[in-house]
Amino acid sequence: MRNKSTEQLVFTALFMGIMLLMFFFPFLGFIPLGPINATTLHIPVIIGSLILGPKIGAFLGGFFGILSMIRSTTTITLSSFVFSPIVSGDFRSVIIAMVPRILVGIVPYFVYQFLKKFAKTSPSKRSISLLAAGFLGSMTNTLLVMNLIYFLFMDQYAAVMQTTSDALYGVILGVIFTSGIPEALVAAAATAAVTSVLFKIQKRNS
Repeated sequence: MRNKSTEQLVFTALFMGIMLLMFFFPFLGFIPLGPINATTLHIPVIIGSLILGPKIGAFLGGFFGILSMIRSTTTITLSSFVFSPIVSGDFRSVIIAMVPRILVGIVPYFVYQFLKKFAKTSPSKRSISLLAAGFLGSMTNTLLVMNLIYFLFMDQYAAVMQTTSDALYGVILGVIFTSGIPEALVAAAATAAVTSVLFKIQKRNS
């Protein structure tokens, strides 16, 4: 029990350290794309969820959300108000910054556990399960963030995107397809590659 707790603590600290490294190095964790930022910070959260379980995954997701709020508060962009309650003066920004990111640490675990039931004897199917968990974990972030922006900050975000409120959801869909899906594909590949190695290390240590 003590060895398992120590392993979880070490892995949690490792994932948090990686996220801090990605946070502090420009264009590594947050990649500016006009008024929005593509991100890779969700990848350690997804992998952490699969390796350490949904509770620690949710904790790492919350850490991601806090880093997002700090970034949006200290590096002002046109859309910073969406994630920073200090910039927006609106507590709803916390919901957008935190809730999707916490769920990024939960959804992949249950996706993988469900798909793993059909892939017990097949390494290729296990890889597909990891790919699916990474992809859906990333899309959880994109879909929730963009839809929460639409429902909570419709008029303000429409002004930022230089469109009307009526046409905004079309713009939202454009962001999901042009930014969210490539992010999810990268997350899927990274998740499958890294997690399979970490699973082997866990198995060897146990």
